Amino acid sequence: MLHNFDIAGILSILGALALLSVVVAFWLRRVVPTNEVHIVQSRKSTKSYGKDTNNGNTYYEWPSWFPLIGVTKIVMPVSVFDVQLEAYEAYDVGRVPFVVDIVAFFRIADSNLAAQRVASFGELENQLRSIVQGAVRTILASHDIDKIMLERSVYGEQFTEAVSDQLKSWGVVPVKNIELMDIRDALDNRVIHNIMEKKKSLIEMQSRVEVADNIKNAEIAEIEAQRERDIKDQQAQQAVGERTAEKDQAVGIANEKAAQEIKDQQRITKEKEMAVVQVNDVKRAEITRDVNVVKADEDKQAMILRADGHLESKKREAEAITVEGNARADAEKAMQLAPVQAQIELAREIGSNEGYQSYLVSIRAIEANQIVGTEQAQALKVADLKVIANAGDAVSGVNTVMDLFSSKGGTELAAMVEAFAQTEQGQAVLQKFGIHGKKQKADKA
Repeated sequence: MLHNFDIAGILSILGALALLSVVVAFWLRRVVPTNEVHIVQSRKSTKSYGKDTNNGNTYYEWPSWFPLIGVTKIVMPVSVFDVQLEAYEAYDVGRVPFVVDIVAFFRIADSNLAAQRVASFGELENQLRSIVQGAVRTILASHDIDKIMLERSVYGEQFTEAVSDQLKSWGVVPVKNIELMDIRDALDNRVIHNIMEKKKSLIEMQSRVEVADNIKNAEIAEIEAQRERDIKDQQAQQAVGERTAEKDQAVGIANEKAAQEIKDQQRITKEKEMAVVQVNDVKRAEITRDVNVVKADEDKQAMILRADGHLESKKREAEAITVEGNARADAEKAMQLAPVQAQIELAREIGSNEGYQSYLVSIRAIEANQIVGTEQAQALKVADLKVIANAGDAVSGVNTVMDLFSSKGGTELAAMVEAFAQTEQGQAVLQKFGIHGKKQKADKA
């Protein structure tokens, strides 16, 4: 029974502790906004929690009185914040009092360093304001009020340069130049007012002067414009006149040039025509000359050809005559040489053949005896020649006559013929046989 009670009590205690842990966690858990950074200081370290830190943006804020795990925190903005000096009293180099309004824009660059310098963001703002005041007071006190009023942007750059080095010690950087928003008189002081009035009067004077100058310049400009218009009109008229004269001159010159060019072209054309005529005449003369030369050459060639032809004809005739004569001579020679050649061949044959020689001699003797006998008979018939046989009887007489035609009587026959040829009757007989006597041969020679 007691054992069961102990377990239930333990479970109840554990449940209560778990519930307490959840409540504590819900109550102590902090989520850092995106525009802030929380610098948490524990017993051993300092950590920054926020959007751009490496520790995340959540942590548990244990009360500082809690042993061992208690922490403290400082909240710093990560967005741009401003520090303003409103109605800040300052002096120029001549100790003239005035009041200025200043606005400066900063950003915390090193949150841990800023947390080391101050305990809260309000304290940081106060210190930055003091830094800006010191820089503004120092810079404005070294310049004249008139210059300060005229060159506000220059002083804003100087304010920023003066505080930049000091801001690094607080982990803060300026976002842009410090701006001099306004400058005005201090209480019971009219310096700025007087300067303003002076400026106003100066501005009014300058304005009136400028207005007068502008009116004068406008009138002068109108006069100049009118004069310019008149000059332009005159120049335009002059230009028109000059242009018209130039145009007329150009037209006249162009017409003269055109007429001259026409004459030149006519002259050139005439010269070209004359040149063409001359060329035609020369060509015609050359053609005529060439024709005459060709004709003369043709006549010459014709004459030469005719002469050559005639000469060739004569040569051919002479050659023909020569050839014909040679042919006739050769023919006659051949005809004449034929019997001779035959006789030579026959003689050559006969000379080598004694039997045939005897035969020919016999034949020739018989033919001769026949011819002689016949002729003798005819001659004897005509001459009324009588044969007287001295041999004793007629037959012996006849045998004696026949002996004339024997080899024995060859010599006697030749002598008889020669003797017979010496007579007119003998010559007549011999001429019939184509045999001429010595007397006739002498006469022919």
